[in-house]
Amino acid sequence: MTEIIDESHHVELDTDAPAEDLYDTIEDLNADPAIHGILVQMPVPDHVDDRRVLRAIDPLKDVDGFHPANVGRLVAGNDRYRPCTPHGVQKLLSAYDIETEGADAVIVGRSNIVGKPLANLLVQKRGDGNATVTVCHSRTTDLAAKTRAADVLVAAAGRPEFIDAGMVGEGATVIDVGVNRVDADTEKGYELVGDVDFESARENAAHITPVPGGVGPMTRAMLLYNTVKAAGLQADVDVTLP
Repeated sequence: MTEIIDESHHVELDTDAPAEDLYDTIEDLNADPAIHGILVQMPVPDHVDDRRVLRAIDPLKDVDGFHPANVGRLVAGNDRYRPCTPHGVQKLLSAYDIETEGADAVIVGRSNIVGKPLANLLVQKRGDGNATVTVCHSRTTDLAAKTRAADVLVAAAGRPEFIDAGMVGEGATVIDVGVNRVDADTEKGYELVGDVDFESARENAAHITPVPGGVGPMTRAMLLYNTVKAAGLQADVDVTLP
């Protein structure tokens, strides 16, 4: 058994800190051989160019998979790091023996973080891909008809509980990526819900993920996965990962 020691370093800048402070911090982390992965928490303040932030990260340390070079590799089918949430969705489907090959997969949401990369991954010619993918969004017509036709339905639109039983086909697998804070009579004054009305949608779904506790833990696990892979690449060591 191989023991992996993983340490995290949290660097926090003031919201009104000059953009150059962030870019300089990234450059320092790029140059530090003890740092194997860099993740910048998005969104950044308005005065910071988020595209420049992503470009500033060393592609080998881009464990989020959002550097343009890594996005290009993913689209070409030669990914270095799969973005954490889409990769987590794939691992979740695989763990429960839910086939994507030949399946109709519908993704509601076209973000650069989930919708677009997941669509690219699910159409790849490999065991956890080979799906026929439809990406839906705010301009999609007759959305419910499209979601009802899905064998695998992924909700990633950021709209609280808007997918209900009427939008889920019988026997579908429903993956809820959404995390939304809504007012509630709780100690914190709010609760977290997904994009799917869980109790309603489960009437038709064969498999369904909850929020919280569904995709979220998989995202964190895939961040560690990418970090271990990054450490191996930077050390020129072949690391075998599942």
